[in-house]
Amino acid sequence: MKKIFLLFVATAGLSLTLNQSLSAQEEKVANKLYYTEFGGPGLIMSANFDGRFKSNSNLGLGFRLGAGFGIKKFDEEEHGEVRRTLYAFPVGLNYVFGKQNSRTSFEVGGGVSFLHREVALFNYDVKQEGNLIGFASFMFRTTPINGGFSFRVGFTPIIGTAGDMFPMGALGLGYAF
Repeated sequence: MKKIFLLFVATAGLSLTLNQSLSAQEEKVANKLYYTEFGGPGLIMSANFDGRFKSNSNLGLGFRLGAGFGIKKFDEEEHGEVRRTLYAFPVGLNYVFGKQNSRTSFEVGGGVSFLHREVALFNYDVKQEGNLIGFASFMFRTTPINGGFSFRVGFTPIIGTAGDMFPMGALGLGYAF
């Protein structure tokens, strides 16, 4: 009788442990995001990876890494007007605000975008040349809790090396996992 009771307790304990681990796997929150962004610090278009530092949460402090490109006209005396591709590598920190287990959230962040060559960006009166531009991001995000299609849209002003601010918007489509 004692052996049957111990076997019953061991089986019940094992089943509860397995049930809890399966429940924990089912409740995993998608806190990583791969997306393509049009506009923003990647210039014309960029591929980006976004993640949260806190595991199993889609809110809070996180990071962004990307690679993008743009096209710039250059005036060259020998060849006339030439178009060249510019490559940008945005790196930043962001914080996502919202209700826990909600699809929608709001992101506030900032960072720098490394350019592969020194250029004068944007055709404004003041042109700042350099290989580094700053950016801020104010984005509305929809991300399914358990993963899937994600959408981002918002305002991402670019900050030049002299502190000049250039207004820019961004639209991102991607997949959360």
